[in-house]
Amino acid sequence: MVEAQSWTTRRSSNPRFETSVDIPSTPTGEVRYGTTNNIFASFSATSFVSPTILTALIIASWYLSNIGVLLLNKYLLSFYGFKYPIFLTMLHMISCTFYSLIAIRWFQVVPFQQILSRKQFLKIFALSAIFCFSVVCGNTSLRYLPVSFNQAIGATTPFFTAIFAFLITCKKESAEVYLALMPVVFGIVLASNSEPLFHLFGFLMCVGSTAGRALKSVVQGLLLTSDSEKLHSMNLLLYMAPMAAMILLPLTLYIEGNVFSKTIDKARNDSFMVFLLIGNATVAYLVNLTNFLVTKHTSALTLQVLGNAKAAVAAVVSVLIFKNPVNVMGISGFAVTIMGVVLYSEAKKRSKVTAH
Repeated sequence: MVEAQSWTTRRSSNPRFETSVDIPSTPTGEVRYGTTNNIFASFSATSFVSPTILTALIIASWYLSNIGVLLLNKYLLSFYGFKYPIFLTMLHMISCTFYSLIAIRWFQVVPFQQILSRKQFLKIFALSAIFCFSVVCGNTSLRYLPVSFNQAIGATTPFFTAIFAFLITCKKESAEVYLALMPVVFGIVLASNSEPLFHLFGFLMCVGSTAGRALKSVVQGLLLTSDSEKLHSMNLLLYMAPMAAMILLPLTLYIEGNVFSKTIDKARNDSFMVFLLIGNATVAYLVNLTNFLVTKHTSALTLQVLGNAKAAVAAVVSVLIFKNPVNVMGISGFAVTIMGVVLYSEAKKRSKVTAH
């Protein structure tokens, strides 16, 4: 779930536990790759469904998968008693590896790209490590924080992106862009001070996840710069997921103990847990697939707008399902943060137009 070469981070993503990789603007397959052996090339869904309905279905699937994985993670980690966020993240990575192989090598959703050098491999491995940190922190935060507050913190990603872009690359934004970030920070401060279920460790984990996601977008723009090293988002996920799983394996064994035997023992007495874990891991991959499909059938800008709205929708749905307490100040802080993100996006667009 791979970034376009821009310092703007979209809110697709995932958030926080999200095992999603950010998706760039993707031209159609014929334009970008020419004729391929894609099995869908001669059998398109548009033969039976109008493009408008197809796009609406894809957007709906994107919302369902993004919000669904959030709610499933929260349910497993906070309510169901599955207290192993690192192991859960590793299952997500294994699932993404398995489904990516099927999607790319069998269904040929996108053309397969190979890693061409040891240097490129090490760059992808570095991105995988940052990706692991972000996703594990996000999943861990869901054990302690309500989804609504988790999403409010995640909305501050542009703030951290601007900071890392300046610190690492000395890239300066316009004054208008920096001013637009003020309500982003003010909103989350307001929401934090009034959050009834505030938990300091969960808050720090969520901030770490958000910062990690922003850092990945900046570092990715620095590492994968040449045309020969750039990978399509789905191919990057194919390589990053197994690397992430290998990084997480020793961590889950060291920190979470003999989690494999514990999970197997629990599954023997509760077969529903197997269904939950498989379903959760599958939906985690669907987040990445629907990110790609939304961008392909609309645009990267549309995905960014949907991401901003998704945070609010996920917060409302989670409150309705989990009944976590909210207050006027918390809602106001969340609204201010989302408004700041929208202002930031508009300011970035205007600064790009001015630059050109």
